[in-house]
Amino acid sequence: MDSNFAMDVPDGCTLAVRLHPGARKNSVTGVHAEALKIALTAPPVDGKANEALIEFLAETLRLPRARITIVAGLTSRSKTIRITGKSAAEVAAALRPVETC
Repeated sequence: MDSNFAMDVPDGCTLAVRLHPGARKNSVTGVHAEALKIALTAPPVDGKANEALIEFLAETLRLPRARITIVAGLTSRSKTIRITGKSAAEVAAALRPVETC
């Protein structure tokens, strides 16, 4: 599996995400341009999609929400996420996409 979307950093990893807010269900839908595509039902208003993204990743990775932060792209569909306590390989395995575009 191509896991260029996750990179190791001290104490964890960073994750490149391409967000699709307003989707029918929350899921990982694939990889596009070296970013993990994640669909969320939350609308892209008032930070709701960002909160939903953190919640989705926390549940999927079985981590506390406090270990997941958005470090770039708060108002963009392309985001960089910082995950503390998991390696890039662990994150890539847990978020294995269904398809690659």
